[in-house]
Amino acid sequence: MTGYFLQAFIYLAAAVIAVPIAKRLGLGSVLGYLIAGVVIGPIIGLVGEETNTIQHFAEFGVVMMLFLVGLELEPKMLWSMRNRLIGLGGLQVGGTAAIVMAIALYFQQPWTIALAIGLIFALSSTAIVLQTFNEKGLNKTDGGQNAFSVLLFQDIAVIPMLAFIPLLALPELVEQAQSAVTAASDHHEELSLVAGLPRWAYGLVIIASIIGLVVGGHYLSRPLFRFVASSGLREIFTATALMLVVGIAALMSLVGLSPALGTFLAGVVLANSEFRHELESNIDPFKGLLLGLFFITVGAGINFGILFDDFALIIGLTLGVMLLKAVVLYALAFIFRIKDSNRWLFTLSLAQAGEFGFVLLSFTVQNHVIPPEIAQTLSLVVALSMFLTPGLFILFDKIILPRFEQQSNEREADTIEEKGTVIIAGIGRFGQIVNRLLVSNGVHTVVLDQQAAQVDVVRQINTKAYFGDASRPDLLHTAGIEEASMLVIAIDNRDTCVELTKYVKHSYPHVKVLARAFDRGHGYLLRQAGADIIELETYHSSLELGAHAMRELNFHPFHVEKQKAAYKRVEDKKSDRLYHAWEDDSENERFDNNYRKLFMHMEEHIKLAMQTDRSDRHESGDRGWTPPPRGYADDFKQE
Repeated sequence: MTGYFLQAFIYLAAAVIAVPIAKRLGLGSVLGYLIAGVVIGPIIGLVGEETNTIQHFAEFGVVMMLFLVGLELEPKMLWSMRNRLIGLGGLQVGGTAAIVMAIALYFQQPWTIALAIGLIFALSSTAIVLQTFNEKGLNKTDGGQNAFSVLLFQDIAVIPMLAFIPLLALPELVEQAQSAVTAASDHHEELSLVAGLPRWAYGLVIIASIIGLVVGGHYLSRPLFRFVASSGLREIFTATALMLVVGIAALMSLVGLSPALGTFLAGVVLANSEFRHELESNIDPFKGLLLGLFFITVGAGINFGILFDDFALIIGLTLGVMLLKAVVLYALAFIFRIKDSNRWLFTLSLAQAGEFGFVLLSFTVQNHVIPPEIAQTLSLVVALSMFLTPGLFILFDKIILPRFEQQSNEREADTIEEKGTVIIAGIGRFGQIVNRLLVSNGVHTVVLDQQAAQVDVVRQINTKAYFGDASRPDLLHTAGIEEASMLVIAIDNRDTCVELTKYVKHSYPHVKVLARAFDRGHGYLLRQAGADIIELETYHSSLELGAHAMRELNFHPFHVEKQKAAYKRVEDKKSDRLYHAWEDDSENERFDNNYRKLFMHMEEHIKLAMQTDRSDRHESGDRGWTPPPRGYADDFKQE
């Protein structure tokens, strides 16, 4: 027992030390886990023979991950993805497998071994790619979504691969295995419900298992979850979620299918369940920990002895496989019109072999398809390609993506052919609303934005906009700043907003400058620069949401409007004093003790205004809101 505690401590300590350092250096958590595994395994030697056993246990993190992926995919969504799923995914798996097989045949491998190798290297790492996408926020990009479709097809394709591989068994390997049966007679065999069954019976068992999983998940899971939820014990719901995942994985293993694919299918079945979010929150912590452990075991399992014995061969195979897959992926990205940086994201993210490669390699050895010595070398290639994958994401982040952003910014500014009463700098979520309101009331506007993609998007919805940097004096001149009466600044760059305000108020003092501020501090900078009107982007929406919350809590609508008016009145009265306190700070800290005291005083004043009963002394501002008709209050109370 002491040994297990020590091993657990070593793995956890390695993760605790390596992962935060890797994240701080911008390397990502996956590379941190892999490096931790290499350090405690091949380099220091703190872990050894037990790594393979732990890796089988840690692979359950992949099982949980696919269950959570399935929970996010409703059957309708899968159907809507069918073109990318089957077309893009099918061509990637089929094309990669065929090319790898052809190369293996060229090096005089038997066709059965060549085909098995092709199938193994056609797969990519779902665990690494999805984990990295989540960390870097790449899930919603076009490249990320297409990569996800390919990964999904690959994971589904594992099922027919597992069924097909036994048919590739080499007679000489089967004979060697039969001669060693006596020596291995005491070896414990895994439990199986399909061992010795004829092919037709095996197929029926698989079909029955999948149908049972779908039907049971749809009709039996909800009563079970309701029963467990009625206990009110969170730990029992957690136990139920784990029981479900473990049970499905066990069933799939008993019938010779991939546990990960079984849990993925169960997740899809439960995607419409009202308990979906509860399942996610209970399983996600276990998934993250086990995935991290899996990555550590991959790093710890790299055999440097074999690597150094055939260093050139193994490194050459690893780089060759990754380059080959990248070429196939880039060609498919071109065919399916994945453009710009998304094409490179799609290509680089899937250029490695995957964790299912370990499963298929083990399966091919067990079924006498690939000799153990070749499988050992291929396993090292799979591990090294996974180890190098975080480096490809760093390449994308640091080199490729900035180049595409630079190319976008270097696009020639549009020729502005008109002049407007109002110039709007920035046509994002904020500037669009301002522009619509003005245009719909007959005000002629000229819209500038330096984000080429944003300009192209608004043009698709018949909004006229020009690509160009509004902070450039020549573009402002072309847009008619001399004759304009107003400039609306809704740019996402804080510093640019302030500098543009300074320039316009200095050069064209007659032009009214209306600016969007990100927060109170930014608003002060804009006011200091000379902006005539400043609006905090979240002020009014936050105030309205607070009012909605009060109404939902059964506060009378008239009382809610009075409270809103009181809040605005206090805010307006105190804002000048707060600004001057901020402006007078000679240390440029902007938030000295005097400012803090004034801010806290304002908070107390707002609270006092909210608590004061003003029912007998209405002010003129209250008359701007028409009270409800007689009898409305009685209906409101009944609700």
